[in-house]
Amino acid sequence: MSATSTPPTTSTAPRTTPAPTVPTVHVSTVSESTAPTVPAVTIRSTVPGPARTPGTRTRTPSPDAPLPPVTWEDLIAAVRLEGQYTSAAEAGRVTRAVLSALGAQVIGDERVDLAHRLPREAARALASQVPATRRVTAAEFVDDLASREDIPPATARWHAGSVLTAVASLLEDDLITRVLATLPSGYALLFGRAELPPAA
Repeated sequence: MSATSTPPTTSTAPRTTPAPTVPTVHVSTVSESTAPTVPAVTIRSTVPGPARTPGTRTRTPSPDAPLPPVTWEDLIAAVRLEGQYTSAAEAGRVTRAVLSALGAQVIGDERVDLAHRLPREAARALASQVPATRRVTAAEFVDDLASREDIPPATARWHAGSVLTAVASLLEDDLITRVLATLPSGYALLFGRAELPPAA
């Protein structure tokens, strides 16, 4: 009787696939003390603002608040800028001449209030002339200034416009409106204002 060969025993257990080897990643921890310092970026506005004095605050005045007193230097600087005069001395001479001529035309409370708001040197020039008995037109005012200063009418008009526009820029609008109300039509242009038609 021949020997019966026994087949090899086959294992039925599932094969276990070895897990892939994951390389070890070394993460360096950077401490706060060794971290690079990023410089702070300061963003400044490119729009210029008003100059401020340390320890003070910039305050916007109320529309009803009176303007600060005008100095002679303020007035001459404004006249010099408006008229493009080469020196403060020239601007001062022109300012006195124009205000002296204006003093003959402005009367009443407006004359007093205008002199009160102007610096002392300018108020003295305004009061140096006795008010005329007749208000002259703006054209006559310029011609009179040209005659008194011995200059061409065109130059006299330039001087008058430069000084009176500068004055109007430094004083309250209400005061300038009142002064113009006492004068014949045509003066508004000398004060740098549009000439409005008379009310119906």
